[in-house]
Amino acid sequence: MGFEHVLAHHLIDHKLFHFMVGPLDLGLSPLILTMWAAAVILMVSLGLATRARSPLLRGTMETLVLYVRDEMVSPVFGHHTEFYLPYFLTLFFFLLTCNLLGLVPGASGVTANIAVTASLAICTFALMQFAGIKEQGLVSYVMHIVPGGVPWWLWPLLFVIELFGMVAKCISLCIRLFANILAGHVVALSFLFLIFIFAEMSKAAGFGVAPGAVVLALFIMLMDVLVSFLQAYIFTFLTILFVGASVHPH
Repeated sequence: MGFEHVLAHHLIDHKLFHFMVGPLDLGLSPLILTMWAAAVILMVSLGLATRARSPLLRGTMETLVLYVRDEMVSPVFGHHTEFYLPYFLTLFFFLLTCNLLGLVPGASGVTANIAVTASLAICTFALMQFAGIKEQGLVSYVMHIVPGGVPWWLWPLLFVIELFGMVAKCISLCIRLFANILAGHVVALSFLFLIFIFAEMSKAAGFGVAPGAVVLALFIMLMDVLVSFLQAYIFTFLTILFVGASVHPH
């Protein structure tokens, strides 16, 4: 099996079986199963953390939750924090778990699939509109999309530009998460496949590069653990900023 086939098998979703409901195929796939696994892991680990007497598990979860609340959400949302906090906590922990699960052999790289990151970006866009309308009212929210003081004859043009800017922000969220997680998988697999490429020349060459290739692949995977935390933080924090801009008029 070539490099492109291994990469495709790991990152591209494929149905394990088909279950058609009209035009929709609701059959399970490795991607769906990995997301379900992430959800189950979160429910179990967070449930245990709330009841655990162990300072390690409880302390770790409390530290992350308090950091998201006090350092990320509260400075942007103020007295609106408690209403929006559950979504942002769910987003952060789900992304972190999916990022880390993607490093487990046999699991699908969920956040290295652009369909998943695009779906999360659509959720961000929908929350931006919901939050703006909820906090300001429909008319006020639409009027405040364009900054105040703009001449009336420029308002329609700037309204379209601002809407495009909202969409562009969400597209950047989608591409940033997808590209960073995908890059780690590609680089790690590339180092491992150096063994097979050199082995086609001679077995001695394959054995010769194997230790270095494995060490480099392990190093990239360790870096990917850091990237998993970093990308979960970045996606969540940017979502907070984008939604917060809708909550607070210009």
